[in-house]
Amino acid sequence: MNHLDLLRAEVAKMRVVRVSGRIMWIDGQTLGISGLIREARIGDWLEVGAQDGTTVHAEILRMTEAEVIALPDGPCDGLAIGDRAELIGSRGLAPDDSWIGRVIDPYGQSLDGRPILPGPVARPLRQNPPDPARRGRLGARLNTGMAVFNTLLPLVEGQRIGLFAGSGVGKSMLLGNFARNMQADVVVIALIGERGRELRDFIEDVLGPEGMARSVVVTATSDQPPLTRRRCAAAAMCVAEYFRDQGKQVLYLADSITRLAEAHREVALSGGEDGSLRGFPPSTAHQIMALAERAGPGLDGVGAITGIFTVLVAGSDMEEPVADILRGVLDGHVVMDRAIAERGRFPAIDVLRSVSRALPKAATPEENARISEARRMLGAYDRAEMMIQAGLYDAGSDPLVDRAIRVWPALDAFVAEPAPGGIRQAFARLAACLDPPAKAHASTTGAKK
Repeated sequence: MNHLDLLRAEVAKMRVVRVSGRIMWIDGQTLGISGLIREARIGDWLEVGAQDGTTVHAEILRMTEAEVIALPDGPCDGLAIGDRAELIGSRGLAPDDSWIGRVIDPYGQSLDGRPILPGPVARPLRQNPPDPARRGRLGARLNTGMAVFNTLLPLVEGQRIGLFAGSGVGKSMLLGNFARNMQADVVVIALIGERGRELRDFIEDVLGPEGMARSVVVTATSDQPPLTRRRCAAAAMCVAEYFRDQGKQVLYLADSITRLAEAHREVALSGGEDGSLRGFPPSTAHQIMALAERAGPGLDGVGAITGIFTVLVAGSDMEEPVADILRGVLDGHVVMDRAIAERGRFPAIDVLRSVSRALPKAATPEENARISEARRMLGAYDRAEMMIQAGLYDAGSDPLVDRAIRVWPALDAFVAEPAPGGIRQAFARLAACLDPPAKAHASTTGAKK
């Protein structure tokens, strides 16, 4: 971007006419403002000035014949009846190539202590997904750098998967692995409602210089107002779409959709909606599905956004509203299990409960046969595990279980392996796990009897 483009962008932001109204009432965290009915629109922003000179921004949620109802993005302390509210209009985002390697807030402001320049063109925060009739199809298989995702749960360009996990089971570390190792031109990360102290840990320790060098991190910490937290996921998607439209392959990571839903619930309830879905308003489903649909393949000949959306599931309840809504619109889901994490295997992925809908097209017939065989072995061991651990299983009772006992230690370890050699080498390792040497067969069988 040259200086002339930057100047044009700044001139375009200037307002020749300033439209303002007055606060008529204050009810909790919502404001009723008169004088803006003719010019204001749902979703527009206001700049509200208190008598002590402080200002707060507010988003218009509802409109009546006489006034607009707005929700501030900060505390209402200091606001009074009669205070002036100036109409700003929509607050889009103007991404730029220079944002790669940076940490920003959902409004495009720098959070890493360095100046940041906006791009020449502002993009609306909420956009429609690509035309479904002209949208491209899922692309080539991606090298993820992890054996389990290179084989049993493959990912392809433009695929969207959900990562379902409780707190403290290694979800952030898995996201960091994707950001560092997954095949992509640009990585866009939305950290929604995270604890403030974790931001620096994630950037420096989980992402590291290697991951940060190709990433844009958009974050709104847990102390931020619900409007800011809700905006975080859409702002990051706006940045991802900017790079996708350049023909790039983009990896979009959102952590977490649960906190997005919670922020939306606060906003929607303030706007007058009812909490009818276990406390969530009806618009929660549309909010989540609209975000997920914006990821995926672009139009033919354009790039794609491969999306990974995390969900915090309490007590591994995959039927809770947010998990259920998201799972229904994605191209696969990965379940992380606390019991697996507690025995020390990371990532704590429950392969049997996880699905990649890129299969069977994402693999060759031979690879699909290996995947099916591995799942059959894991399933046989899972069904008999209680008897095996209790010493009640007699070797020779079931040939399938006998073989599953022999290969299970190697398969379980395989899920945690990196895959520095790529997809082909990962499948070679999987084949070795399914066909261990005869000596290992005997010793493993004896240990399990």
